[in-house]
Amino acid sequence: MSVQILLYGKLLGIEEFVLSATEARLVVGRAQWITLLGEVLPRALLAEFGLARILLGSSGGGQFLVVLPSEAKAPAEEFLAAAQREMDAMSGGRLKLVWAATENLGDWSVVRKRLNEALKRKLGAEAAGWQPSEFQPYPAPAPSDGGDYFRELAAGLWQAESAGWNPEAPARVVLGAGKHTWSLRDDIPLARHAAPSDDGATPARLATLAKRAEGRKAWGVLRGDVDSFRIRLRRAETIEEHVRISVLYKQFFAGELEVLCSQPEFWRKVTILYSGGDDFAVFGAWDALIPLAREMQRLFHRFTEENLKDFPGPEGKTISMAVALAPEVGASLAWVYEEAGTSLERAKDLDKDCISALGRVLEWRYLADAAELKDTLARMVIDFGSSSQLLSELSGFYRKGGQTWSQGAEQRFDRPWRFQRRLNRVLVGARDRELQKLRAHLANEMMGRGAAQVKLRPAGLVALEWARLTTEV
Repeated sequence: MSVQILLYGKLLGIEEFVLSATEARLVVGRAQWITLLGEVLPRALLAEFGLARILLGSSGGGQFLVVLPSEAKAPAEEFLAAAQREMDAMSGGRLKLVWAATENLGDWSVVRKRLNEALKRKLGAEAAGWQPSEFQPYPAPAPSDGGDYFRELAAGLWQAESAGWNPEAPARVVLGAGKHTWSLRDDIPLARHAAPSDDGATPARLATLAKRAEGRKAWGVLRGDVDSFRIRLRRAETIEEHVRISVLYKQFFAGELEVLCSQPEFWRKVTILYSGGDDFAVFGAWDALIPLAREMQRLFHRFTEENLKDFPGPEGKTISMAVALAPEVGASLAWVYEEAGTSLERAKDLDKDCISALGRVLEWRYLADAAELKDTLARMVIDFGSSSQLLSELSGFYRKGGQTWSQGAEQRFDRPWRFQRRLNRVLVGARDRELQKLRAHLANEMMGRGAAQVKLRPAGLVALEWARLTTEV
């Protein structure tokens, strides 16, 4: 009698591999290849051995879980070993596929523990458990970074109808062909929107995306990651619950991100780099990234309220994001992507359910205040002709405050009339009643009054930088 086994696979070295790319098309192609590998490899394994598709438990985000009959264990490991060899050649040794298998017997907590322990043994001694045949020499492929392949993937995936796999190239996903193929609309949920070029024939380049921004002509990267998602998965009591949670999150990011980026305010300005099981990344015109982040957070909040209402605890129910802007149009996409990742990690270390943007980490509720304040500042400069130096004057409060606090002094802005007087000075000659109302509203919104002191609100600096970028010619 055949015993069911669970096979869990995971890709390692993803970040290092993506960041080693030297041009934007390679970054996009490598990220999309990794996304496709996590989906195609387990499906190809089942199809190649004539097994039912229903045996696919979860996939995506650089990992997968499948159910196999015990007699398929050895062929499956040979299949994955062949894929690993080609993956090693295509990634220059940076990307690694590891896997572990165990019998589907006992409680899920016990099965999961066995899988984790087997995976740790693989990571600690990579050759442990290999068959003697694995140590036989095999012809080394010609050295190549796969540049042409990744560029073609980046150029073609956004409009491809299907993805395929061939046994002679087990780690190379092909578009529109292959021994086994899967629809990218029905079989594999994938977020792959790309802002079109001016002629609509190819995905827009970074310089084109920067030109489409309002105000400063710049581009940036937005990255998001679910807070404490691994803890949420570890709390799953059954394999069915584990798979259900994994699939729910993956489908949310793949579906909602694709639809959102196709909306009129985003479709020509942003391109999806990848969407995973609990995270995502997009790049595009800077002015679209923060509104996109706000909308993604709103949708995610609704998603967790509806689908996780029966699960106790906050784990997996909040999301944090970070925006990094390119210092110049010709900056490296890999470098800005890494900066966004660093900012995201810093934000998650400081807090949860927040965003790092324009120099500050804010809770989501304060980002709405920053957006409203940004609109007020932009109106004062654009509609009423106030000097753009106004924004620099106001930013000086934050810079001065930061210098004072960094020296360990106790001084704060405890004389609010100075704030009002300076604001009046930069608006001298403005007598329009509506402008004066905006000025008063601005002063009130930038200051949070305590019992005896005035403290500048963190959202104010984000609003100032946001308005500065918006009004820059």
